[in-house]
Amino acid sequence: MRRFATERAKKLIVGSFLSSRSPSPSSHLLSSSAAAAASAMGSTQSPPVTLDSINPKVIKCEYAVRGEIVSHAQRLQQELQTKPGAHPFDEILYCNIGNPQSLAQQPITFFREVLALCDHPSILDKSETHALFSADAIARAWQILDLIPGRATGAYSHSQGIKGLRDAIAAGIAARDGFPANADDIFLTDGASPAVHMMMQLLIRSEKDGILCPIPQYPLYSASIALHGGSLVPYYLDEATGWGLEISEVKKQLEDARSKGIAVRAIVVINPGNPTGQVLAEENQREIVEFCKKEGLVLLADEVYQENIYVENKKFNSFKKIARSMGYGEQDISLVSFQSVSKGYYGECGKRGGYMEVTGFSADVREQIYKVASVNLCSNISGQILASLVMNTPKVGDESYESFIAEKNGILSSLARRAKALEDAFNSLEGVTCNKAEGAMYLFPRLHLPQKAIEAAKVVNAAPDAFYARRLLDATGIVVVPGSGFGQVPGTWHFRCTILPQEDKIPAIISRLKAFHESFMEEFHD
Repeated sequence: MRRFATERAKKLIVGSFLSSRSPSPSSHLLSSSAAAAASAMGSTQSPPVTLDSINPKVIKCEYAVRGEIVSHAQRLQQELQTKPGAHPFDEILYCNIGNPQSLAQQPITFFREVLALCDHPSILDKSETHALFSADAIARAWQILDLIPGRATGAYSHSQGIKGLRDAIAAGIAARDGFPANADDIFLTDGASPAVHMMMQLLIRSEKDGILCPIPQYPLYSASIALHGGSLVPYYLDEATGWGLEISEVKKQLEDARSKGIAVRAIVVINPGNPTGQVLAEENQREIVEFCKKEGLVLLADEVYQENIYVENKKFNSFKKIARSMGYGEQDISLVSFQSVSKGYYGECGKRGGYMEVTGFSADVREQIYKVASVNLCSNISGQILASLVMNTPKVGDESYESFIAEKNGILSSLARRAKALEDAFNSLEGVTCNKAEGAMYLFPRLHLPQKAIEAAKVVNAAPDAFYARRLLDATGIVVVPGSGFGQVPGTWHFRCTILPQEDKIPAIISRLKAFHESFMEEFHD
């Protein structure tokens, strides 16, 4: 009733106002002209946001693994759905990004049981639950819920992450490395990417601050450095030695950057490598630690593929373990280690769980890191729980242990077979060479392209490897990422291909790839 009365009053006021004015025809024309002029002026005004007016750092930022090739693949996928038979393939095979479950990898049962029980604790006391869930998953869910204030997975947590879960992760790190770890050093994040952004925010003050970064690199780093206004200082991995990291090359690039007035703050090391798949030898890691200590650099250690090792003569060693084994403590080296639940054998990308372990920073700097974390309130609770689970898996004697080990080993051994099959296939192609995938989830073959193909790429204003990748997609439905999106030695061309398509699809991928490549090389033969 009150709203009706208000509307009626408005109408009476407006009507009274209009009737009190007695516009002449000329005034009506004037008002119409004014309205038209105003409309015309409005139509010529620039929109409030244009490419010229947005932050130039955003334009400079690029992220190839979800770039133009992938956008085109998504358009093709829609066309296949609306017009079956429109292309010479019946599905898009996404080999562009490390997203295992999108390619039918099944989640680890124990992890999902614990997550389900934590999210729906009211079923923990039901008799049927014991028939559906393993006893150790039930016990672990109770244990985790007791760590969460109010047992509420839908509530905010401490900005650094739930203290009890950080304790569990610290215990897992200590068990892995053989050296103590402190829960106060752990910052739980929505995957490793936000942790990387946080450290770039902390370290980069202007374009005069540089970050040493491997080339090829995972484009998160180049994108993050660009977004935060810093300078990427490249050091090139040696393809001829299996993507080796040579300290002499790093030192050369560091000195060159400093000669240009760039204050180099940190070095990024990705181990196992992305996109290159190498696993660093322990002696090489010792050289890197010594170099960082001598040069006063923060060591940013991307260790998200620590479970993905496929060769018997290599094993993963965390940089913290290496530093501590050398006798270096908190006062000697600043080190940030990144871990994620998206990779490994678990592949829980969509759960967005991860953490960084921050050591060797003063208390006042740590307060600033915490402040930045607080701006985001907290990371999601499911991701926090998963991060604690991947660092504390079922033990011998637990009900889930045997099935857990079978799932884990089954995934990792299959990935190793897929990597070998694709590596052999790439090396069998004319003008293609491919280093062994010792770890991670990718191969990074080199394309030795005919000059005619390089010239054809120039005509369409594309990098030669992007030209190849686009042609491959249009002919086969296979999505790979051009090496130019990761960085490479000038004049060389590559692409990154994941090893994640299910094993039974690998032969079809290889046959499609071979047929396309033979046709491509024949078309552009010099």
